[in-house]
Amino acid sequence: MFTADSRYASQPTYTVSLPDGTQVTAVTPAPPNPVPLIGYYQRVGQARLDLIAVQYLNAPTGFWRLCDANNSMLAGALAARALIGIPPGGPT
Repeated sequence: MFTADSRYASQPTYTVSLPDGTQVTAVTPAPPNPVPLIGYYQRVGQARLDLIAVQYLNAPTGFWRLCDANNSMLAGALAARALIGIPPGGPT
């Protein structure tokens, strides 16, 4: 259902019924995984999280690792910050 490098890859799923009877599979949110930071990135302009993740983590889909390291559940909330903590690099 998710790629191997997704934060949800090993999370359990469950099925819920919508009011119209449609069955939907949902995933349990991943718990926070705080890690020590190796430094900070000062955003310049509208630098995208995926490009920051490539530069520092060598992981184009690793924006979620930036979110985890910065205690941000949503990428949009992290993208609004001027200073972004960088966790240790390399793919997980």
